[in-house]
Amino acid sequence: MTTARDATGSRLGRRNDPDRRDRIVAACLEVIAHVGVAGTSHRKVAAEAGVPLGATTYYFDGMDGLLREAFTRFATTVSDRFTQRMSEATDIDAARAAVVAIILEDVYGDDRELILSHELYTLAAREPAYRSITAEWMQRSRTALERHFDPDTARMLDALIEGLTIHRALDAHARDPREVADAVARITATRHEAAQRDGMNDGAD
Repeated sequence: MTTARDATGSRLGRRNDPDRRDRIVAACLEVIAHVGVAGTSHRKVAAEAGVPLGATTYYFDGMDGLLREAFTRFATTVSDRFTQRMSEATDIDAARAAVVAIILEDVYGDDRELILSHELYTLAAREPAYRSITAEWMQRSRTALERHFDPDTARMLDALIEGLTIHRALDAHARDPREVADAVARITATRHEAAQRDGMNDGAD
């Protein structure tokens, strides 16, 4: 007998519980955040979602399919916040402020998101199939940045956002938020602004 599937390739869910599949995906992320990918199992996800154990295999073909769905949802959620910030900026100064806010407030908004991100990066480093998730995440980020900055600057900003966010999250000591604004200003400075800054630095010497 052929099993009906939805557009994602997963088996179609039961009509009397249309939210069950979404609950399983959300529960998978919570389990990963608590015990990591290595400790995640169908049994733990089912318990977290409040569904029968067989439900996880009913909707997903194995743990790999569930993990990819969960991490895709996570990456999309974070990048949507990123895109929203950049789309609301109306000029270059607002765009710089948006990048600062992304670093200080949006990316890895809490320990849960930091853990999920690093679990995804570890998987992507080992498994090429997960690299497509991180690659699409980076592309969405750069596309959002390119609303206001040239492609080369957007790539540098994307790397800055990633690096500074991780450093700030893992540093044992609180960091001055002004260093973030300064780093963004330096990377996004126009030639005129850079020349002015260099002139001021020369004068200080």
